[in-house]
Amino acid sequence: MRWIKRFFKLLVVLLAAGATLAAIYAQRSLPQMNGQLQLSGLSAPVKVHRDASDVTHILATRPTDAWKAMGYVHAQERGWQLEFNRRVMRGALSEVLGPATLETDKLMRTLGIREAAKRQWDGLPPDARLALEAYSEGVNAFFANSSQARSPEFILLGVDPGPEARAGRYWDPLDSVGWSLMMALDLGGNWGNEFARLTALQSIDTPALWQLFPPYPGEQPAATADLATLYRGLGLYRSAPTTTSTAGPEQSQSMAALIGRDMQRWANELGNIEGKGSNNWVVSGARSKTGMPLLANDPHLGLSAPAIWYFARLQAPDADGIKGMDVIGATLPGTPFVVLGRTEQVAWGFTNTGPDVQDLYIEQINPANPAQYRVPGSTAEPVWADFILRMETIRVKGQPDVSHMVRSTRHGPVLSDAQARHGEVIDTSRFVLALRWSALDADNRNVVATIESNRAQSVAELTKAFADFHSPMQNALMADRTGVIAYKAVGKIPVRAADNDIRGVAPAPGWEARYDWVGWLPFEDTPQDAGERGWIATANQRIHAADYPHFLTQDWAPSYRQERIEALLQATPQHTVASFQTMHGDLQSAATVRLLPFLQKTPSSHPLAAAAQAQLKEFNGEMRADLAAPLIYTAWVDAFTRQVVGERLGQARFETMYGKRLFRHAVEGILERNDTAWCGAAGCEAASTRALDRALDQLRVKQGDNVANWRWADAHPAISMHRPMSNVKPLAPFFEVRSPTGGDPFTINVGQYHLDKADAPFANRHAASLRAIYDLADMDNSRFIYQTGQSGNVFSGRYRDMSKTWSAVEYRTLTMKPGEWTSTLELTP
Repeated sequence: MRWIKRFFKLLVVLLAAGATLAAIYAQRSLPQMNGQLQLSGLSAPVKVHRDASDVTHILATRPTDAWKAMGYVHAQERGWQLEFNRRVMRGALSEVLGPATLETDKLMRTLGIREAAKRQWDGLPPDARLALEAYSEGVNAFFANSSQARSPEFILLGVDPGPEARAGRYWDPLDSVGWSLMMALDLGGNWGNEFARLTALQSIDTPALWQLFPPYPGEQPAATADLATLYRGLGLYRSAPTTTSTAGPEQSQSMAALIGRDMQRWANELGNIEGKGSNNWVVSGARSKTGMPLLANDPHLGLSAPAIWYFARLQAPDADGIKGMDVIGATLPGTPFVVLGRTEQVAWGFTNTGPDVQDLYIEQINPANPAQYRVPGSTAEPVWADFILRMETIRVKGQPDVSHMVRSTRHGPVLSDAQARHGEVIDTSRFVLALRWSALDADNRNVVATIESNRAQSVAELTKAFADFHSPMQNALMADRTGVIAYKAVGKIPVRAADNDIRGVAPAPGWEARYDWVGWLPFEDTPQDAGERGWIATANQRIHAADYPHFLTQDWAPSYRQERIEALLQATPQHTVASFQTMHGDLQSAATVRLLPFLQKTPSSHPLAAAAQAQLKEFNGEMRADLAAPLIYTAWVDAFTRQVVGERLGQARFETMYGKRLFRHAVEGILERNDTAWCGAAGCEAASTRALDRALDQLRVKQGDNVANWRWADAHPAISMHRPMSNVKPLAPFFEVRSPTGGDPFTINVGQYHLDKADAPFANRHAASLRAIYDLADMDNSRFIYQTGQSGNVFSGRYRDMSKTWSAVEYRTLTMKPGEWTSTLELTP
């Protein structure tokens, strides 16, 4: 007994010591927010204040000092976010995670983000270069010299940025340019849609393709070519189907394998523009109680922890021949500028325009020399050119380096060399797919546009600044304190030849010159609106009239959100911040209303059908978190889509396309036509019955037998995912941020779900990454919120402290004149 008592005493001592050490480590990993710290290279001290809203105010005497301090603060607060994003865009995940992420690294090396950043850096003006250099010096100074302990991700994965930072090689200006390209990659693509159409045409003909991917209401399909006949005539498809091997059950895999699986999913979803949307709207003084404009914005992005944004103010006067700024709003860790926000006199917000700026080209390989591909020339005798080759060396933890040969054509990188799905569909011994993407061009000057927007003091100056904006094209709404409101589509759009009968909506033969881009739409010809009606609203819908003479895309988002915004704007004669807040929280889904009658009249003998229909009887399409009806409806339309579209395409092929892509337009048309070609000879009512029965079976397993107790919020929490710790089940609850939400992909208060996520298919994963309201009558009455918190350190009380406020559609004040500071740090030379 004596030894047992001693053992337990020792155990208690060891546990107490461990807890003490853990607490000391956690405290040391938090940023210093008061007192003084040295930041070498500053020309004068910089004040770093935080206000009651936890917005960071950087007050400097020179612009370069402000940008350098921004880099230091981002590294303090979001060090792991910078580390992970740096490795993703450089294609260097495998260096710390091993072979599990090798395919993702190959894709990023193939796209050549780093090479494109170098080309664009070479064309930047001196002040833009100085800004990025100063920011990089701030990031490197933190990792090289700070006594702050690394956040737990660095420890758990054994990553030490110190040696690279001390050598000045950790973060460099190309990383900031590259991160702008990564945002364009996330928002500005449609290569996934092109490949999905090519894949679907293995099973269906061209008319059925336009039922599956309907054009915008009132429009004809953009492509007039018979694509099915074209592809089959080329012999493009593999003669026998193949599938890429998949990993085993997640619980049996290593952490690195789970991370690799997650990153491969992310890579497979690139180029799919569906669901990547946002809202913004503005009213003039004539529609505002104050007599001055009000502007609202909520960009919809994948929810992450920490959030993609970090709110800050940068203030510095003109100095050393460099123009200063005083700007507040959302910064992107990785860049030193405010991307969305306001100055003293003007405010702006973005939504994604979504034009077609990516084309896939079918490149034919020379059968006599596989190092060559076909180019335009004689129709009688093919003309061939050599692939452009670039060898990439990828370091892999625990294994020898991997050499990856990147091939490019005159259009761009050969994407099928790094996308395994392409090889499952096309015969890559005869053809490859190359990507033409505007964002990779050397004339991309997003950095210039953003730095100038931070200096603008009027709508006119802001519009001029955005003339340099390149990729991804954005719907910019603007308002200034003189009362001017305006809309402008900002960014580059390719022009296609008149005889191009595919128009970029599906892969085109690369050896036919008529499919090449022939120029760029001038900035003065992109859509614009001066707000004569007293308001302007965009929500990724078609942003031009039907008679607009230029082709932008076929893949507009459905107009449900935009129509609801306009209806609410029109319903209130004089708007206030409070009425805008109500609009931000609106959960009415016109898409649900459109299909709801088909569900309500669906016959079923399922034991839970009567209870389910009772919940649906008074349901009006408001996707409230506390109702059962939104869950029943969503599960039914999911089951219907999987059954009807899946059976027509083949389930394996369907699963490669479904998830973020919902095929909702297709389902609307199928049900409204009672289309037996899709539903089967028994008709769509019979298909709807089978779908309802299946949905109720699945819901009963997860929600229980009492339908009255089902709640949409239980299946639809907003999940802000942490990379990579969300993939480690014991750690995920600590690193993820979850909030109950309502909404669906078609409500103003959006809640986009990813139906390929088997563990939580209805969870809200893509929503308002921030909400902001700018009051031009009193700029310091402006508001903001996002879904996590300013800190990127899970040990911090500021890691998730905004989540409840965000979920409740409430805000924090966004002011340049706070009554007091909650902390003050002085950075000294």
